[in-house]
Amino acid sequence: MAGVSVGTVSNVLNGAVVVREPRRKRVLEVIENLGYQPSQLARGLRKNSTDLVGMIIPDITNPFFPRVVRGAEDMAFKHGHRLVLCNADDDPDKEVSYLEDLRSFRPAGLLIIPSDGSVLMKTLRHSDPPVIFLDRCPVGWHGGCVMVDNQDGAYQAASHLLALGHRRFAVIAGPLHLTNAAARLQGFQRALSEAHIKLTPEFIQEARFNTESGYAAAMRLLRMLPRPTAIFASNDLLASGAVTAIRHLGLRCPEDVSVVGFDNFEFAEHTTPALTTVHQSGYQIGAAACSMLLEAIQYPSRPLGHTVLPTELKIRNSTMHVSAQPRTSESFTRGIQKSSARKI
Repeated sequence: MAGVSVGTVSNVLNGAVVVREPRRKRVLEVIENLGYQPSQLARGLRKNSTDLVGMIIPDITNPFFPRVVRGAEDMAFKHGHRLVLCNADDDPDKEVSYLEDLRSFRPAGLLIIPSDGSVLMKTLRHSDPPVIFLDRCPVGWHGGCVMVDNQDGAYQAASHLLALGHRRFAVIAGPLHLTNAAARLQGFQRALSEAHIKLTPEFIQEARFNTESGYAAAMRLLRMLPRPTAIFASNDLLASGAVTAIRHLGLRCPEDVSVVGFDNFEFAEHTTPALTTVHQSGYQIGAAACSMLLEAIQYPSRPLGHTVLPTELKIRNSTMHVSAQPRTSESFTRGIQKSSARKI
């Protein structure tokens, strides 16, 4: 219809060779009239790569991960790439299945937040496109990775509680085989160690990164004697579950038990009480990881390292000075009594 060769149309579409303006304009007009779109799949098969960026995340319902995705998607779109998102539901088998599907699309690169129990690192191949891990860097991974300073964030949380006079602590940790959960526990313990306080094993409860798991862990902790005056939860969902458990036992936060979270989800500022928590920018993690991936795509022989982003403690109303907490025996035993009554 344009009266030109297939090669000329290709040059107009790809911009590989300059086409004289009258001819180029005629080709573009026909393309618009026909509603023609080049087949990305066909292009990918020919080049053995597309402009797609594949991204696998563990749990789309966790408020942290959509912020990471948004940062990555904005960066990809800005540089002419399109992001394809896969939600693994914290299922390692589903995660591997998505990886195989993404390979068939010939993506330019992959962004991966590994799930709990992930085996993805073992299934990666030398023939795969560049891979960047985000948030959770697998043990033994020497490629590109973007995360926050989890140890320092937890250290800040512990230092804040120590400054408030707390000496009886408990931790609701995430799954400790995940590097971010392990680092947060280590950072918290390091601050306590410097203050010559030991966190006994029974006051460390391992949990999955969700509200229900946080509630169950907090119920166990709050029935222990002497009860902790402060709980550090390894993410805000765990912290939210802990605050609910405190209420269900007839206790108050922060009057009876102070709580600190990690993430700074949007709801943290609007809960009652507003949650003291460690801020990490999910958007920045996603954007930085995608930027690293784009660099790896452009310069495949350049070695990749680990980028560690800072955290910041946001002090709100879920923590208070321990001297202001009730010290009467009635306050100390109130939660246990109410818990026993609920069981009966």
